[in-house]
Amino acid sequence: MAVTEPAPAVPAEPHAPPTPTTAPNEAGETPGIPQEGARREERGEGSGGGEGSEGGAGARSAPSGRTVRGTGYESILRRQSLRESAARTYARSLPIVPVRARGLTIEGADGRRYLDCLSGAGTLALGHNHPVVLEAIKKVLDSGAPLHVLDLATPVKDAFTSELFATLPGELADDARVQFCGPAGTDAVEAALKLVRTATGRDGLLAFTGAYHGMTAGALAASGGAPDVRVTRLPYPHAYRCPFGTGGERGAELTARWTESLLDDPKSGVTTPAGMIVEAVQGEGGVIPAPDDWMRRMRRITADRAIPLVVDEVQTGVGRTGAFWAVEHSGVVPDVMVLSKAIGGSLPLAVVVYRSSLDAWEPGAHAGTFRGNQLAMAAGTATLAYVRENKLAERAGTLGARILGQLQGLGAAHPCVGDVRGRGLMIGIELVDPDAAGPEDTAPPAAPALALAVQQECLARGLIVELGGRHSAVVRLLPPLTLTDEQATAVLDRFADALAAAERARVPRPSPSRRAPAPVPAPGPSH
Repeated sequence: MAVTEPAPAVPAEPHAPPTPTTAPNEAGETPGIPQEGARREERGEGSGGGEGSEGGAGARSAPSGRTVRGTGYESILRRQSLRESAARTYARSLPIVPVRARGLTIEGADGRRYLDCLSGAGTLALGHNHPVVLEAIKKVLDSGAPLHVLDLATPVKDAFTSELFATLPGELADDARVQFCGPAGTDAVEAALKLVRTATGRDGLLAFTGAYHGMTAGALAASGGAPDVRVTRLPYPHAYRCPFGTGGERGAELTARWTESLLDDPKSGVTTPAGMIVEAVQGEGGVIPAPDDWMRRMRRITADRAIPLVVDEVQTGVGRTGAFWAVEHSGVVPDVMVLSKAIGGSLPLAVVVYRSSLDAWEPGAHAGTFRGNQLAMAAGTATLAYVRENKLAERAGTLGARILGQLQGLGAAHPCVGDVRGRGLMIGIELVDPDAAGPEDTAPPAAPALALAVQQECLARGLIVELGGRHSAVVRLLPPLTLTDEQATAVLDRFADALAAAERARVPRPSPSRRAPAPVPAPGPSH
């Protein structure tokens, strides 16, 4: 199937440079992108010579004058495995060496092309190297503006802040302050937690099972699986694997009642906390959307008790879920919003936006050397404006609903598909082992080995997907918001082929009683 790349889902802005209309071929290859490197690799020449190039045509001269051997992609991968830490994640399951990218497509050093449904873990709202982003970056570079200014005011920063505030829920934008943080979302989470503790004078925190807020100490403490005496864990509504075994509206109601009980019972052991932090859609937790009524209930619970509500929109923001911010689905206006990933237009940027009444910090209470990233602010301004003006959030909602429906239809023919869920272009397919279900199981056990096999079969077909969820058994799709109908069909076709191939290769498990514990999932992407 032909895939149009990288034509946006809607017409480009008038100021944007012309968008190429050449389409990748059946293999996902885009005519017009230089292919000579790939051809040299096929012939065993130049930088693409692979392992066979070592000591031969693959040798290059290093700046020091020494000769670097083995510049083929296999040599690069081998050196990465030898040099980088054991904490590396994506490189383990996606052994590719990207050298070029545009829109949905990545070209590897091996000459292959891939449809990227990881999108930098949701960072690339417009896909790779979108023309309006490149234009914005180039404009700053050509202007001679300083690239590093700490937290000083600049025209670039002012333009970003103005565009950001134009997208926020009106009630918050009218009375908001913004704190520019270190370049990763996890630092913005740390800032938000520090903020509410400073403003309230309290220390405790309410967080939810399955949450993911980053990898620094405070953010990790509020995430699922990391114990901290200052964090009270609350059940997150999960229709497919409900912690109360009921699911649906009843399950969400019980989670809300449990929250109220803990806060109002003088013997619960939970004192009034500094804040509650929640994701409107849990991403790393397995793509679990919070019911809108439940989100409104959390807002009422926190407002009635003067508990600041912090919503982590690091992965859900900038149109990903079908609304510009995921909280807009429920109409909830939080006290604090944590933003990163897509707001930087593919470059590192993170901020906290909050009600002015919480602005109780002393100067320097939260700082960071790289909080003045001018290129990221320029790229972010262009991205925010493009998504807003071209209504890409609405497009994501429409196309995402269509994809969900098609995946649910696919799941009806595959018993290993336990659940298909998501919102907008934030989609998850939970894979299960139906043969291993016990009589007491409300849902079959997760099948992480099958999910890994599906991921690898997808990669073999030129499709990049990520895994998530409690046991890494949820295949995640995070395509760019510029995804076209043709591209969506190509993604679904490749996923369906990969699922069928992984199923055929699957070895049946002997019995539920011999079920092995699921492997511990690797940490998700850092905020």
